Amino acid sequence: MGSGLLMVCWSGLLGLALGSFMNVCIYRLPIKKSIVSPPSSCPECGRKIRFYDNIPLLSYFILRGKCRYCGTPMAWHYPVVEALAGLLSIALFIRYGLSYQYILSFLFTASLVTASFIDLHHRIIPDVITLPGIAAGWAVSLLPGTISWQDAIIGTLAGGGSLFIIAFVYEKITGREGMGGGDIKLLAMIGAWMGWRYLYLTVLLASVAGVVVGVVFLLVAGKGFRARSPCGPFLSLGAMACFFFGPAMMNGLRTFF
Repeated sequence: MGSGLLMVCWSGLLGLALGSFMNVCIYRLPIKKSIVSPPSSCPECGRKIRFYDNIPLLSYFILRGKCRYCGTPMAWHYPVVEALAGLLSIALFIRYGLSYQYILSFLFTASLVTASFIDLHHRIIPDVITLPGIAAGWAVSLLPGTISWQDAIIGTLAGGGSLFIIAFVYEKITGREGMGGGDIKLLAMIGAWMGWRYLYLTVLLASVAGVVVGVVFLLVAGKGFRARSPCGPFLSLGAMACFFFGPAMMNGLRTFF
């Protein structure tokens, strides 16, 4: 095995390990529990999870998705988040190599994944992710090879401000909340890291994905389907699509129109 391929494999293993930590954040942040202590345990029986039962991906399948002691099913998102983190780490390592861009980009995309799964489960996006994420985006913009600090500031204001205006107008017209504060701060964080140029494409992709998913659920569940889908996962999906494929998609849109 060549050294390059070996490093790619190591980046995948690193991503899996960090994905395990992301699962801790997804479970503990919404209930305001420390992400450092106590050690991981079964939510049902309280038994401490041993290190050999906490190996990313592998332990889940060995245990068939259940607690070793009480047989309680584990949350479905555990292997999904770990696999996503592993794939993101590999993709970013291939793109940037062993560099600070790789580390910072993984931090950003991992934050999007974590916020999305919290939103899926709890319909909230914790400020402890988005507000430090905004500040981190501003700090990163001061480094070479990133967007300018002006783009980061404008992206934050344009991202958060545009969604705030849309949410305000929607609530005034319908009398219902159309978008939560967490979504507004999430797009502000996306703007802080990616600048303002891809914001409209991020929102467009998020809207299309939301409509497609909504139609699918409506067809499956029938006319009685009234569940409100969280916006965070769609905004994160749109942002990551722009992060990896933004220039190609922009060129495609220019050619099309």
